[in-house]
Amino acid sequence: MNQEKPDYRDTLCLPKTSFPMKADLAKKELEILNFWNEKQIYKKMTEKNSGRDSFILHDGPPYANGNIHIGHALNKILKDIIVKSKNMLGFESRFIPGWDCHGLPIELQVDKALANKKRGISKIEFRKECREYARKYVNIQSDEFRRLGVLGEWENPYLTMSPVYEAGIVGEFLKMAEKGYVYRRKKPVYWCIHCETALAEAEVEYDEHSSPSIYVAFPYLEAGKSIPELKNKNTSIVIWTTTPWTIPANLAIALHPDLEYSAVETEKGGRVIILAKELIERVMKELSAEKYEIIASFSGKKLAGTEEHAKHPIYERDSKLVLAGYVSKEDGTGCVHTAPGHGEDDYKTGRAYNLEILSPVDSRGRFTQEAPFFEGENVFKANQKVIEKLKETGALLKESSITHSYPHCWRCKKPVIFRATEQWFISVEKENLREKSLREIEKVNWIPPWGRNRIEGMMKSRPDWCISRQRAWGVPIIAIYCAKCETPVPFSTILKSKEKLLSKFAKNGTDAWFELQPEEILPVNTICQKCGNPAFKKEEDILDVWFDSGVSHAVVLENTPGLRWPADLYLEGSDQHRGWFHTSLLHSTATRGSAPYTSVLTHGFTVDGNGKKMSKSLGNVIAPQEVIKKHGAEILRLWVSAEDYRDDVRISDEIIVRLVEAYRKIRNTLRFLIANIYDFDVEKEYVKKDNLLEIDRFILHRLQELTETVTKAYTNYLFHEVYHLVYNFCVVDLSSFYLDILKDRMYTFRNNSLERKSGQTVFSIILEAITKLIAPVLSFTAEEIWQSIPYKKGAESVFLANLPEVDKKYIDTELAKRWNKLLDIRKVVLKGLEIKRKEQFIGSALEACVEIEATGDIKDILAQYADYLPTIFIVSETKLTPVAENESLKDESIPGLKIKITRASGRKCERCWNYKTDVGKNPEHPSLCSRCVEAIS
Repeated sequence: MNQEKPDYRDTLCLPKTSFPMKADLAKKELEILNFWNEKQIYKKMTEKNSGRDSFILHDGPPYANGNIHIGHALNKILKDIIVKSKNMLGFESRFIPGWDCHGLPIELQVDKALANKKRGISKIEFRKECREYARKYVNIQSDEFRRLGVLGEWENPYLTMSPVYEAGIVGEFLKMAEKGYVYRRKKPVYWCIHCETALAEAEVEYDEHSSPSIYVAFPYLEAGKSIPELKNKNTSIVIWTTTPWTIPANLAIALHPDLEYSAVETEKGGRVIILAKELIERVMKELSAEKYEIIASFSGKKLAGTEEHAKHPIYERDSKLVLAGYVSKEDGTGCVHTAPGHGEDDYKTGRAYNLEILSPVDSRGRFTQEAPFFEGENVFKANQKVIEKLKETGALLKESSITHSYPHCWRCKKPVIFRATEQWFISVEKENLREKSLREIEKVNWIPPWGRNRIEGMMKSRPDWCISRQRAWGVPIIAIYCAKCETPVPFSTILKSKEKLLSKFAKNGTDAWFELQPEEILPVNTICQKCGNPAFKKEEDILDVWFDSGVSHAVVLENTPGLRWPADLYLEGSDQHRGWFHTSLLHSTATRGSAPYTSVLTHGFTVDGNGKKMSKSLGNVIAPQEVIKKHGAEILRLWVSAEDYRDDVRISDEIIVRLVEAYRKIRNTLRFLIANIYDFDVEKEYVKKDNLLEIDRFILHRLQELTETVTKAYTNYLFHEVYHLVYNFCVVDLSSFYLDILKDRMYTFRNNSLERKSGQTVFSIILEAITKLIAPVLSFTAEEIWQSIPYKKGAESVFLANLPEVDKKYIDTELAKRWNKLLDIRKVVLKGLEIKRKEQFIGSALEACVEIEATGDIKDILAQYADYLPTIFIVSETKLTPVAENESLKDESIPGLKIKITRASGRKCERCWNYKTDVGKNPEHPSLCSRCVEAIS
């Protein structure tokens, strides 16, 4: 009769946990969100550090238009990581989200929705529709941001359309007006002919555009008066331009005072053209003029220092010769076509020479009657008609095309023009605002450092800030004009009603402006200072939305309990150097004398796996909603941490798949820790340092190193280092080394043995530390782990705990040196075992005996750990073999080491699977080794 083989599985201490191996994040995350909400974890997290040093990250407002995209996810997750890590570092750090709610894109969407109904509604009703549209997307985006695991004051955000915020915008506008920064003038500004509004620098983006390229001769009939050699010559001054449509507005030709010019005769007795001497060869090649002769040379100062004029090539008017320092010899002809109504430099030159600011183009980009031959034509379509007219007059010397970087509207993506209109501006020259802002830039900590150069270059070259927009949805410009002569009422007069206006706006919003009569605003008996007229009208233009967001530092930080000015950090994409960072700096420097932030962090744009810009037409768009639905928001959070945000951030299906696998490894490593402390009583069974096994003390030393480097990475905003450090610790230090070795001890030793309790003590320390360290990034998983730890913790949520601090008692550099040597030896042994496994000499490593020959330091350390080597190598047996005298060991990667893999002696223990010579010596348990017999006794 066969005796039944005993089953020892029930005697093993196998892992037990309800923490699932499969995350099922899409479902589990919703439960955790509910937990955070019901338990008010954000509120408790910020209150925990109340009264301590604060850290203020000021949220730059996204636009309330459409669902969030992957760039939004990157931005908000980065902010969330910072706010959580700061709170867990002991700072009081609140997060108040905000939204930009005014502006053109919302108007266009409401226009589209209203269709023909728009004609029958008032401005107030239209603004109400815009407000409802913005509110709809504030709610949608709020839900989507929360779904990412971002904690914040979602029930109390700042909205630029709220009455209190609108009153704040008006207050800050009037503050700048009072200081003299605000003025109105006819001046060329970026103008979108499709959106029919002025644009600021921040609302213009550059893209490739094909334009005509023409050389035009302006007749210079009186050249002989200044240059005797040109007497009775058919002389012209040659300009080059890529905007033929601006020729009708030409009033001057600019020359550089110190540049040398030459008169070039292109054929005997023929046309003579004037251009910069250094550019003659290039231009002659462009004009296909093989034979030419220089007949005179002179300075620009001599030529333009007279009252002479060239003639306009189309119209019967003069084109004045003027001097300008910006004229370059790098391209063109050195003679610059100047239309003061269609360019910033042209405008400045025009003012210097008292030229008319001529701009014969209407708001839709069509020529007016001031441009004969072209009236009613779209300026871009008119390019060819202008060229034809120049041919007709004999002024066109060369026509071609050029592809170049050209300004486009940031909203409709169409090319824009420079057009002079009456607009409101903030002067960057007043009180040296530009220079003051540049000095403030030097004081700010720019992360990464190149951000400073970027914003500095933009600040140095920026024109005055055009703040007026010809739209309806926004905060009105608080200005009043004479109804007769349109002279603006001085701001000093309007400021007398400042408090009354602000009170009304704070209560009812700026819709009230459109309902008020000028007489209700101005002091009694006010009359126009210019013409004495007592009747007035209000400004209908609205403020640039960049002004709305640019004053958020004042409206939010200075008026919200628990916040302060300035912010410690602004964090946005690199496009905001010309946007929010820029406008906030200008306003703050003008009104507060310094920058509104002490540090500015910039992240790159999101691109596909090949580094290409995402677009629906290319089919490479990754929507955060789809990633969440399939993999959970946690994978997006891991992606944000894994990538170096300082460059453009890549994302693709392949990248997501790799991150899912990385997440699985981290999760299962931590699951193993949880599963092996199910019977650990942390209060009664905690093993003190001196009683821990040496390998346990070594891994705790490594944990302190991890804690220090990860904490430093959070402090320095190097989140990709957080990811790599934690991932490597989990996969290399724990899974491939420590936990691999500890399995035997945790499973087969007696459940209450010192060895097992030592391991459980370390498991609990590591588990709590890593859970806290990953919490700012893997927030859902950290919370799930925290709630799954089987013993009582000191905090209700992982976010109510602090990041772990380095515990100096576990730092042991001498111990680490020894174990790092052992790890090097272990790598060699594992490589040898793998070779033998592939050769099918062994199946499991426990079938092996490692025979080792060693010399020098290697021999000493192996002798010191001789009894523990089988455990370190996870084999059944090791033998240290003497080395023959004077023998040199060189056949391994470590000098002084030689290994040989043989079969382990003895029989396999049915419980621990080690091969031992003492298996069978216990008659009661003949299939067990003596260690296992003792464990089950």
